[in-house]
This record gives sequence, structure tokens and C-alpha cells, in this order.
Amino acid sequence: MAAGSLGFTVRAADAPVEPKTLLAERGKLLLSDDLNAAPAKEWRIAKGKWEAVDGAWHGEELPSDMHPAVVRHQLKFQNAIFQYSFKLDGAKQTTLSINDQKEHVCRVLLRPNGFTVQKDDHDHDGPDKAVVFKSVTTPIKPGEWHTLVVEILGQEMLASLDGDKVGFGAHELIGTEKFNFGFTINGASASFKNLRVWEALPNKDWAETKAKLATAEPAK
Repeated sequence: MAAGSLGFTVRAADAPVEPKTLLAERGKLLLSDDLNAAPAKEWRIAKGKWEAVDGAWHGEELPSDMHPAVVRHQLKFQNAIFQYSFKLDGAKQTTLSINDQKEHVCRVLLRPNGFTVQKDDHDHDGPDKAVVFKSVTTPIKPGEWHTLVVEILGQEMLASLDGDKVGFGAHELIGTEKFNFGFTINGASASFKNLRVWEALPNKDWAETKAKLATAEPAK
């Protein structure tokens, strides 16, 4: 379990440059969706209201659902890199949730005061419990776009926010086959755009990078 900052910053002027990955390297592109139109048939809206607003998805929890807003996409994979931009428009929390055929596997939770990287509870009422790899405290200001990159390779997962703040960890459940992913929203609303998913390939520099992150100052 670790977190840190290596000073990788993505500025608006650098928009054409993909944020640097750390755990893995980008391989074949598996999915590309700018999220600038209403969810296509490949997406399944489970809860909440999802629509295209100003060239991005705008989602919000509906009080009548008594459940966070949820939209999911089928994607069978073992190792992958997810990248997308998001904006909190009043939401208390939004997540990238990654699942197997029946249960949650892992997720990144994004809140106004930071983000959490975790393995999920995989059996609800059974003995398994969620395992928090790292909670990183950093402002995620409402109304501002941010970029999240989530890397999954083998039993390890890593999340980096805006190319700078990093949290990662490992668990055997992370190494299982995954079948779908989705976004969730708790509260008012959040926006999403520019989703990309690549096959994740080993990064020869990960061991060295991991050691540096493990000894870095805690993210603030």
C-alpha cells in the first residue's frame, strides 16, 4: 500500500499528450468513447439520470432510486488501463467500479477532498471485506475537469489523478478476470468525457518507480 507524488503534471497546454503511466504501459486500444452523446446501447443505465450536456456526459442520482446513479459497459479483460476526465458538479462521490460476472472487484472513489483506491467486498454478507489500498487527500474542486488514470496489471492496481497524485496496492482478487466496468455517482451530479481503455502491458521501470513511491512523502 502506498501513495506519493512524482511531479507528473498535466497542463491544459499539454492536452494532446497522454498522462504518463507508471505500473503498466499502454497496449492495444480496447475502447474509445468521447462520452459526448447520450449513452449508446453498449452502455446499460442501471440507476440515475444520464444525458449528454455540453459535449460530455452529465449524470445524477435520483432520490426516487434510493441508490447511487450507475451506468455500466461490458468489457472482458484481465489487464487494462482506464483513462477519462471527470468534473464534480455537486456530487458527494463518484467512482470507477470494476467487476467480474457477479460481484465487485475493485474501484477508485473520487470525492471533493481526494480519492481512495481499494479492493471491493466480493461477497457482501460473507467473510470477505473491502481493503483500502490508499486514501489520498487532495482538493478536487467542483466545476473543474480532472483526469484519472487507473492501471490494472496482474494482482496490482494503481490510480493517478491529474498525472501527479498516486495511490496503489495489490490483492489476489485484482488478478481475476473482469467482465464490466462502470461509473457511479452519489448526490447531485458529475460529468465525464474522453474515456479510453487500453490493454495493459508490463512496464520495465515499475519496480524502480514503486520503490520511489513507497519512500515518497505522503500525498497531500
